[in-house]
Amino acid sequence: MRDACLAAVRAVASECGKWIAVGAGRTPTEIGAGARGSFRGYGVDVPVTLSGDDVRDPREESVALPLPALVAGWLRERADAASVRVRVLDQALPRAACVGLGHRLGEDEDGVGLLILGDGSNRHGPRAPGGEDERATGFDAAVSAALGSGDVDGLLALDVTLAGELGASGRAPWQVLAGLVGSARWRAELVYSGSPLGVGYHVAVWERQ
Repeated sequence: MRDACLAAVRAVASECGKWIAVGAGRTPTEIGAGARGSFRGYGVDVPVTLSGDDVRDPREESVALPLPALVAGWLRERADAASVRVRVLDQALPRAACVGLGHRLGEDEDGVGLLILGDGSNRHGPRAPGGEDERATGFDAAVSAALGSGDVDGLLALDVTLAGELGASGRAPWQVLAGLVGSARWRAELVYSGSPLGVGYHVAVWERQ
């Protein structure tokens, strides 16, 4: 999965070096490209920066970035992209609000790569973090199919309540993607889909035709 993520972001970086990342979490926030942090809170002190132009004193204390921002920064560095700004959404953000944000990003962020960050269900199997739920398989199969085929309607059809019950934090960011794409034609490629350690993950690259 890590290799698939790196292949995907390197493809994005080859087209545009400035990104905006959209993820989801418990506390909505916006984070500028000048921020930096560390995975220390997750057990390993790996520093990340959201911009390759960070000229601040390296001894300055890092801020406690949310996980989507840390992942975005880590991917940016390995893809050698110039910068990434991060928007963390409320996981329960209604579909219409997600679509509206996608529309605005499409209008305001021309020439900027969009990095969508979010997990599928965390309830695959008895050892899953969220506990087993038989609905997880069908939910993530639908997500995988939509991401792999560029199916905007499929992403919009994801149910807010069901996604919440299944611990799928990617629902809101995926529907932002759907709002940005709208009725335009995009080519989609699914690079990875699986549920290691009981959590659904999908890696895809969408490119405007």
